[in-house]
Amino acid sequence: MKNILIVDDDIHIGNMLEETLTKEGYQVSRAYSGTEALLVLSQSKADLILLDLMLPGLNGEEILPQIKGIPVIVVSAKVDIDNKVNLLLGGAVDYVTKPFNMKELLARISVHLRNTERTLLSSELKFEDIVLNTNTHMVMINNTEIKLTRTEYAILKLLMQNPTQVVTKSVLLERISADTPDCTESSLKMHISNLRKKLREANDKDYIEAVWGIGFKMRTE
Repeated sequence: MKNILIVDDDIHIGNMLEETLTKEGYQVSRAYSGTEALLVLSQSKADLILLDLMLPGLNGEEILPQIKGIPVIVVSAKVDIDNKVNLLLGGAVDYVTKPFNMKELLARISVHLRNTERTLLSSELKFEDIVLNTNTHMVMINNTEIKLTRTEYAILKLLMQNPTQVVTKSVLLERISADTPDCTESSLKMHISNLRKKLREANDKDYIEAVWGIGFKMRTE
């Protein structure tokens, strides 16, 4: 069930949205200020956000740049075209002006959730039970998130992009240098050791093997 976060201090509009979305089969969360919205997002996952701009405390424009990896539909009474353009360029996927047609809003929600699903699927790398998402930079094993450093993530991504090949140390260092310039030949072994340990702790399996004198590869049975 998809979870939609409504961020609006207007109780009447929020209640109307929650009632309609619940009937449509969505799970609904509520926040009444920008600060509360960030708190809710830090504690639970949302698949889409309906964001009002005129909020107490932090307003919609202020919290939008802090929302990553979640489609945001701005729902606002502001009709200025420059404001709309700036918000769309600033990260919102859509802009709906109040008062709005509920059928149209539901259609827009459905489209953006579908687009997000397609994007997530196309950006996923999979190896056995590891799932790495190149958009969100999340790494999951059996639906449990594995917290990796920037360097560990870059190494794992490269190895998963070439799952049947041995990746030499020199190629590893060259290819990940753009993502993680702090990795050197002397520290590479330590980074890979830490990565292997984190993956092994998640599922009691060794996913990466060293090929002596050459480099590293994903371990296949």
